[in-house]
Amino acid sequence: MGVPEKDPREEVIQAWYMDDSNEDQRLPHHKNPKEYVSLDQLAELGVLSWKLDADNYETDEELKKIREDRGYSYMDFCEVCPEKLPNYEEKIKNFFEEHLHTDEEIRYCVAGSGYFDVRDRDEKWIRVWVKKGGMIVLPAGIYHRFTLDTDNYIKAMRLFVGDPIWTPFNRPHDHLPARKAYVENFVEKGSENQTTVDATA
Repeated sequence: MGVPEKDPREEVIQAWYMDDSNEDQRLPHHKNPKEYVSLDQLAELGVLSWKLDADNYETDEELKKIREDRGYSYMDFCEVCPEKLPNYEEKIKNFFEEHLHTDEEIRYCVAGSGYFDVRDRDEKWIRVWVKKGGMIVLPAGIYHRFTLDTDNYIKAMRLFVGDPIWTPFNRPHDHLPARKAYVENFVEKGSENQTTVDATA
């Protein structure tokens, strides 16, 4: 048996279940022992990921293809750090409030790093660490939050289909069509798959 190929995306994106401690939100918050989550498991929750060439994003054919395939017509950059972001402390608190959007949230880290936390089907928090070269898509309707890590810096490309709408809907907003669609497509379908496996066990 050969050693399985390592997923190159794992160099720039890692995910794990979080502990319940109230320590600084910018710490890794690993469980003890650590409990990692594969990028395939994230995909089952609708979270997509790529490893791209962050030093050449202007000419990167792969990024161009993703944008064309997924209709990401809008693009800008967002730098999150104490020096560049007005009302930094307040913004960081807001980003870390659990919320959802009615459209996908697409973030491509071109410098620095940060944590995107998402809920699994059982409402447990998964911390997704995105570093330079990592791009993730959070599906519309997934509850999530964002924080910097202890380096206190990320520069991210934000992509969007059409005119950007960045409105966060803080939890609970379960009545929104985007949330209902997410639950139907990823939470309930996933549970059904798990049930059929259990039934044959």
